[in-house]
Amino acid sequence: MKEIFLLKLGEIVLKGANKRQFEAKLRSNVRRRMKAYGEFDVYLMQSTVYVEPMNEECDVDGAWEACRSIFGVVRLCRCRPCEKNTDAIFNTIEEYLGDELDCAKSFKVESKRSDKAFPLNSIQLSQEIGGRLAEAHPHVEVDVHHPDYTVFVEVRDLAAYVHGPAEPGAGGLPTGVGGRAMCLLSGGIDSPVAAWMIAKRGVEIESVHFFSYPYTSQLAKDKVLELARLVTKYSGRMTVNVVSFTEIQEAIRDNCPEEYFTLIMRRFMMEISQRIAKEHGCGALITGENLGQVASQTMEAMTVTGAVVDIPIFMPLVGMDKEEIVTIARKIGTLETSILPYEDCCTVFTPKHPKTKPTIGQLLNAEKRLDREALIQRALESVEKIQVKYHEDEAFC
Repeated sequence: MKEIFLLKLGEIVLKGANKRQFEAKLRSNVRRRMKAYGEFDVYLMQSTVYVEPMNEECDVDGAWEACRSIFGVVRLCRCRPCEKNTDAIFNTIEEYLGDELDCAKSFKVESKRSDKAFPLNSIQLSQEIGGRLAEAHPHVEVDVHHPDYTVFVEVRDLAAYVHGPAEPGAGGLPTGVGGRAMCLLSGGIDSPVAAWMIAKRGVEIESVHFFSYPYTSQLAKDKVLELARLVTKYSGRMTVNVVSFTEIQEAIRDNCPEEYFTLIMRRFMMEISQRIAKEHGCGALITGENLGQVASQTMEAMTVTGAVVDIPIFMPLVGMDKEEIVTIARKIGTLETSILPYEDCCTVFTPKHPKTKPTIGQLLNAEKRLDREALIQRALESVEKIQVKYHEDEAFC
């Protein structure tokens, strides 16, 4: 029989009356992700999503890689189904996993029996299959406590399934069950990680990027679009709203005290992002802010920059160390792009001595020479909407 995937659900199994809604969304997401790799049958039984290729033309390896980045899946394994009898199970293990067993120093068999009509319980099945494997592979020791390799047998409703150790999945909740949010996406390390962390909670992600040509280059813009594309490996396709920010930054430079440049700039970013977010049906903003990392990320500074919006601001990195953020960036594949030396607009007109403990009154006074509404309206008129997705033929959204 052909190889199939078993995708094990995570915290979805703890849901109550709305559990079926979460399961249906996950199954729908998996089906869409598989469309790029051929014809797969995707069905859900006993808190497990089964992904079964329907013909030889399916790109099984590509589909497997895609399954590893689907939120809502906590563990996954490639396995071989067989008939529910000990002879078939043993023969399938020998055919499917025999080479891995031969390379191991020790092994054990771990069985699960959800089909209670099967004549052996889990312990008896493990003993039966383990004994046969020990005879077939006499050079491999049996070690039930610390084995070098574990053979798994799952006796389920439709068939028995044999596989090696499962791999970790993306975890979290299925994309689409947690609403929508708008991420302020810069070219740095932090904001793509923040987007990924909120997407992991089932939130659909859109993004906004502020572009200050000629102070920032086309390469800087392309870098951000690539970061967004890398995030869509997990989140599904998104729209990047590119806002022309040059006029606002020049107006701040010409009319405001230097120590407030960054704070005023971020207040504009927040207000513009909120207006775009509401157009997209987003209920929150996402930022990569990290308490104390830079002068504009003190408690007082984050208070005054967030005061211009009336929707929640999610800051998933706020209490993390930089090394923790870098570790996640490396894991999700955004780090190498983030460290490319193309500066974003946050580095334009940076004050020598930024204000670290501002008040709302001070900011309002510093902004009084600006026509905020006119500047915001012209920036909104400049928005370029760019659709990005991880695969050109990807149907997942």
